[in-house]
Amino acid sequence: MPTVLRAKGYRFFFSADRPEAPHIHVEKGEGYAKFWLEPVAVAQSRGFASHELTEIARIVARNRRFLREKWNEHFAG
Repeated sequence: MPTVLRAKGYRFFFSADRPEAPHIHVEKGEGYAKFWLEPVAVAQSRGFASHELTEIARIVARNRRFLREKWNEHFAG
C-alpha cells in the first residue's frame, strides 16, 4: 500500500479497492480512517478522537487535488 503523503504524523495511502469512489486511507498509531475525496468526508474510522478526524479532514481538503492526481496515477490503466 503506497504512502502518498505524510503530515502531522499521519500516513495517507491507497489500497487495492479501486471500484470505490476516490478515497484515501489514513493511519497513525492504532488509529485508522478512510476519507472520501469528493466531497471530503469520513467514510470509516476507528481509534481516532473527533478532533483528530477534524484535523485529518483539513489535511485531506488542503491536499485534495494532489491526492486525486495520485489516485489517478495509482489506478491508471
